[in-house]
Amino acid sequence: MTAFFKKISATHLILACLLILGGILRLIDLNDPPLDFHSTRQLRNILVARDIYYQLSPDADTQLKELAATFSNRVGDFEPPIIESLVALGYKLTGGESFATPRILNTIFWLLAGLALFDLARRMTSDEGALIALAFYLILPFSVQASRSFQPDPLMTSLFVSGLYALYRWVEEKTWKWAILAALLLGLATLIKIVIAFFVAGAVITAVLLAYGWKKVWKSPQVWAMALIMILPAFSYYILGSGERSGEYFISWTLDLLHLLSSTKFYLQWMTFIGSLFGLPIIYLSIIGVFLLPSRGRALLVSVWIGYLLYGLTLPFQMYTHSYYHIQLIPIIALGIAPIAQLIAEQAKGQGRFWRSLLIGIILLGVAYPAWVARSVLVSENYQHEIPFWESIGEAIPPESKTIALTQDYGYRLMALGWRKVALWPIDTELMKVRGGGIDAQKEFAGLTEGKDFFLITAFGQYEKQAGLREILETYPIAAEGDGYLLIDLRK
Repeated sequence: MTAFFKKISATHLILACLLILGGILRLIDLNDPPLDFHSTRQLRNILVARDIYYQLSPDADTQLKELAATFSNRVGDFEPPIIESLVALGYKLTGGESFATPRILNTIFWLLAGLALFDLARRMTSDEGALIALAFYLILPFSVQASRSFQPDPLMTSLFVSGLYALYRWVEEKTWKWAILAALLLGLATLIKIVIAFFVAGAVITAVLLAYGWKKVWKSPQVWAMALIMILPAFSYYILGSGERSGEYFISWTLDLLHLLSSTKFYLQWMTFIGSLFGLPIIYLSIIGVFLLPSRGRALLVSVWIGYLLYGLTLPFQMYTHSYYHIQLIPIIALGIAPIAQLIAEQAKGQGRFWRSLLIGIILLGVAYPAWVARSVLVSENYQHEIPFWESIGEAIPPESKTIALTQDYGYRLMALGWRKVALWPIDTELMKVRGGGIDAQKEFAGLTEGKDFFLITAFGQYEKQAGLREILETYPIAAEGDGYLLIDLRK
């Protein structure tokens, strides 16, 4: 026992404390509905996981099973349902649906990737630099919110970090073990969500050149095996399996929005947005830190930053509107911070005990404050009242009726919590303005409401914006109303 404790260094103790703190922060309010962070995307995954769960439950109520399948078909097929399948399996093992299951799974993935990030940063810098990098990765408030959300992005990023670590080890050792592991992790990350391909491609191309150079790279069986393992799964799914959907996505979100790149406003919005997530001084320090890394680590991180820039230019609208599209930056910025922290630690070693103690106190404060902010944000938000609210709306809508709605999250809240599906009345959004569109209620009302029995309103902010719609609906009788919703009868 004494020998065991002698082997535990201060580094291991701090590492364990950071992982425990990171886990605790992500498990706050486990059973709160997933409306705290990009609710539309999380609810979409809730509906897909529910369908898979009912498929795994042969004894489930037939009507609920059919409804779950209908809801899942409604939300669209963006990526392979990998995280949704894992969550559905978790539902099966724990006895039913739970908002806690996806949060626990993504927390586990994020913490495991944290270990890979720590060892990667340690190999590039020092124990002190790696611990500070890990603290940023785990305790940044944006990291806490994003990494526990029910989306494919946390698992994608966790696999990317782990794959980057394996790739670095492969460059060091050039063994089949690390080659296969890196390829599997990075290939799976790309399969889970194709957008990580920008980061993966930059890192892998650089790693291969670091390992073999231009002349020998084509002769390495490891390189060919890695390329096949990494590319084939994502290529099979996104190009061969759903090439038409992928093409539509590229046209809609890239080609149709390329005009944004010609405006200086876009770049200002992009910088302002990521500054709100990370703090621009931290980003600048991290970029500076990249150039202080040893040549191998510097080359890898420069290539990843180039991948991020190309990624942003390819999906311009998301760069200043969707915070989770920047989740990949969390480990990248963390790795850039490590050499800065290493320099500070080396400089501190030459100081007196008092000044070293003062520095440690400042570092602890720098960890405690964002941890407290992350905790306070989660505790201050309680969405339990949303469950009975949407259940009451579901009860107010006759089961066999056809309803159109001006509502939140594309109707996903109503489907997930109220078990009712509705057609959607268009909402006035920033994306609609960017695309140059608009809503003309007088022209669109007859066509959109044809065959509908009711018009549901829960997004009253949108209702106030659309004066033309209000003028039309005020001529119809109210079928039901409550605190936060209005159901209008279109049959009379």
